Amino acid sequence: MAEELHLDTTLSKAEQYRQLLPQIEALTTGEPDLIANLANTVAALRQAFGFFWVGFYLVKDDELVLGPFQGPIACTRIRRGKGVCGGSWAQAATLLVPDVEQFPGHIACSSESKSEIVVPVLKNGQVVAVLDVDSDQLNDFDHHDQQALEQLMPLVASWF
Repeated sequence: MAEELHLDTTLSKAEQYRQLLPQIEALTTGEPDLIANLANTVAALRQAFGFFWVGFYLVKDDELVLGPFQGPIACTRIRRGKGVCGGSWAQAATLLVPDVEQFPGHIACSSESKSEIVVPVLKNGQVVAVLDVDSDQLNDFDHHDQQALEQLMPLVASWF
């Protein structure tokens, strides 16, 4: 596949994801490098939806360490159970937060972040990374985001 996306922004969010996910798979198929695949995935998600911030945190020892991302500078290391990302890691579950100010222990990497969704990447039952997506709008994520991003995670896990 050429390194370009074919996006139709007139479609519903769910339809846009249905259009995008196979393109991410095609873009990454045959590429053995983890960082290249993570980088193209976050670029595709940001290009398609204009997210404020989108990126991966990789599990390294007892911390999440910043991986490929697009958006403003970010927190470099997050401890297990801390903030939304660390909470998703600890629970091995997606966390959808409509208002980050209402999330106990939220880590404010950017004061412009208003809502967030974090999806764990599971490999052999263990969290190896999390996908973190932030919006500068309140309540910007819904079940369509959760379903589609969770559907993407087995592909992402296959790169680890």
